[in-house]
Amino acid sequence: MARVTVEDCIQLVPNRFELVTVAAQRAKELSAGAMLTVDRDRDKNPVVALREIAEQNISPDVLRETIIRNMQKNLPVEDNEEDLESILAQDQELLTAEDTDVFMASIEEEAVLVEMEEVDGFSAEEIESGEDAAV
Repeated sequence: MARVTVEDCIQLVPNRFELVTVAAQRAKELSAGAMLTVDRDRDKNPVVALREIAEQNISPDVLRETIIRNMQKNLPVEDNEEDLESILAQDQELLTAEDTDVFMASIEEEAVLVEMEEVDGFSAEEIESGEDAAV
């Protein structure tokens, strides 16, 4: 069989870069065990892929869609309002007003200790223990 060239495929896939991408996708599929649509004739997978494209046995549009599907990281998820409401209710249970007040008080106490350390030269440990700072 005659050798396949880019010119044989360029009429079906006008962009050479896209042709390489599409042919590479088909070569990967062949490596994974996809059925051949042409005789192999001791050719490697990239050449077989180009021959399949040139003979229009494989649609470049199908290969493009496969490439896009393989690159997608997130699948669309249906929004379920009941699930969202239950998640919000759980969040509200976890974070009560009392927890917020305790958290804010601990942050304020820490800020005061840092301020005192900077102003008076005392370390936070010395302030908590009540010791005098060594001068």
